[in-house]
Amino acid sequence: MSSSNKKGTSGFSLLELLIAMAITMALMTAASTLLANALRVRSRENQKSDALADVQRALNIMSREIANSGFNLSNNGIVVADSNRNKLRIRANLNRFMVDDGSLTATQRETTQDPLEDITYFINEADLTKYLARHDLYGTGSTVLANRIDSLNFYYFDQKVTYTAEPGDDEITNQSVAEVTDKTKAKYIVIAVSVTLDQVGRPGSPGYQPPYSVLLCSDVTLRNHDLWSY
Repeated sequence: MSSSNKKGTSGFSLLELLIAMAITMALMTAASTLLANALRVRSRENQKSDALADVQRALNIMSREIANSGFNLSNNGIVVADSNRNKLRIRANLNRFMVDDGSLTATQRETTQDPLEDITYFINEADLTKYLARHDLYGTGSTVLANRIDSLNFYYFDQKVTYTAEPGDDEITNQSVAEVTDKTKAKYIVIAVSVTLDQVGRPGSPGYQPPYSVLLCSDVTLRNHDLWSY
C-alpha cells in the first residue's frame, strides 16, 4: 500500500503586491517629508542660535569697553562730533597710571592714543549685508563684531532708564526718561541691535519658516560717573 501527501502552495497575487508597494511608497514619502521638514527646522534653529550668540558676544564686548568711556578723563569720553543714533565714538585713558611717574603735564595725562583708548562702533554695509564693526584708532584697526544684523542704535541718558524692547522692533520704546540732547552729559547708554532671519520657503509650502526678528539690548553705565547719583 502506498500513500501520497499533497501540500498546497500559496502566495501573493499581483494585485496584492501592487497594493503593498503602493502603501509602502506612501509611507516612505510621508516619512521623507517629515524628515526633511525636521532637518529644515533644525537648520533654522541653528542659524537662529548662531545669530543670537554672535550679537550677544558683540554686545558683551561693546558694553565692557563703553563702560570705560571717560575713564581717567575730565569728561564722559563721548566724542560728540562722531556720535549719533547709529554710531558711537568713545575715549578713555586706561594707561594713564602705567606711564605717569609724576613728571607728565596735564595735557600728557589726558592722552588717549594707546590701544583700546579711542574706539568707534558703527554699521558697515557690504555685499548686501550689514556688519557691526569696531574701529580701534590706535590699536587693531577695524574688526567685525557681528556679521548679520539689521540695525544698531545708541540711546543716551543722564540716568538709569527702563524701556520696552519688542522682538519685532528695531528700536526701544516707552523710555521712562527722556534722552539727553547734550551727549557730554550722558551717563547711561542703551545699545539696541536687531537681527532678522529671512523666511525659508513660501507660505503654505511644506517646511515653510516665517521671518524671525529679535531686538537685543544692553544697558551700560559709564564708570567715569558716580553710580549712586541716579
